[in-house]
Amino acid sequence: MVDQWIKDIKAQGNPESLGMILVHNGIVRATSRDGKTVKGMRLSYDSKGLSECINEAKEREGIVDIKVWINEGTLRIGDDIMYVLVAGRFRTDVLPVFQELLSKIKKDIVREGEIVT
Repeated sequence: MVDQWIKDIKAQGNPESLGMILVHNGIVRATSRDGKTVKGMRLSYDSKGLSECINEAKEREGIVDIKVWINEGTLRIGDDIMYVLVAGRFRTDVLPVFQELLSKIKKDIVREGEIVT
């Protein structure tokens, strides 16, 4: 999936405006933030809110494209939670948008619940 996103962005983009692509791959860990062992997680998300976040971020200076995929349902240890890709002109354009978008997705868009053992 990510490989295809990158190929598509490179093929469609203007080489003068594409200088960086950042990718995040969130994965289900075997422990929670507080150190408890977990079996997995249940995950859902607000698709309308996600679309709004992406569209807003795409309007930022120097951003060429943004792609996001979020896994839903019951996930096991090692399963992919999400992929977030931000492509743009310069690192100074891409990094802040990437960081803000990822934080917003994790805080406001994704609803998760750990399955504790």
